[in-house]
Amino acid sequence: MAPSAIAGAAALEWGGHRVELLPQRAAWLPQRHCLLVADLHLGKALSFRRLGAPVPRGTTADTLQRLSGLLQALGARELVVLGDFLHAPEAQAPAVHEALLRWRAAWPDLALTLVRGNHDDRAGDPPAALGLRVVDEPWCLAPPAALAAGIPQAPPLLALAHHPLRRDGAQVLAGHLHPCVHLSGRARDRLRLPCFHFAQGVGVLPAFGAFTGMHPVRRTPGDQVWAAADRVVALR
Repeated sequence: MAPSAIAGAAALEWGGHRVELLPQRAAWLPQRHCLLVADLHLGKALSFRRLGAPVPRGTTADTLQRLSGLLQALGARELVVLGDFLHAPEAQAPAVHEALLRWRAAWPDLALTLVRGNHDDRAGDPPAALGLRVVDEPWCLAPPAALAAGIPQAPPLLALAHHPLRRDGAQVLAGHLHPCVHLSGRARDRLRLPCFHFAQGVGVLPAFGAFTGMHPVRRTPGDQVWAAADRVVALR
């Protein structure tokens, strides 16, 4: 495979597409110029503060800044969020909306799609002024080679979803689980890293948001796991 536009990425074929797994906890479909991210949970810190929890400020700004840097580095034309764009109804607040609209103003030509997740169902759709298309899962994409040949629904399809469920005739990319791995060192060091987890026709992206939890993956024989640090590393 040709090298990625992002240093330290790993690449594989999935659902008839080249998929590049990025150290920034995102995936890139170079043939579509499309960036995939999952689980931004924007407005989560605000939601927690309204409940009286002393949580950090600036996490929404940090998430959007990292997203802009990645879009710029890749020259992306399209962004797809694999669910949980907003965290809760409390995220439908002026401060969050204003931050989103400022971010969107910097990317007026970007095609923007949200595949609804469970938090989106509770939070409600983002403001219409974002120009964001909202779709239910799964959102299926035909392979680029099939489209070039005029066969829009030729298998295998790439199914973009929030919940990591197997889909007949498709290979899935999803989020929801916030996967991570624990690595141990010789001096009893223990490190927790976000990861990509691929198993039985379903690939799960790590959470992209700056204020999200992580949950260890449960590996079974045949699974593929890549840890995301300064580069994406395949784990045996």
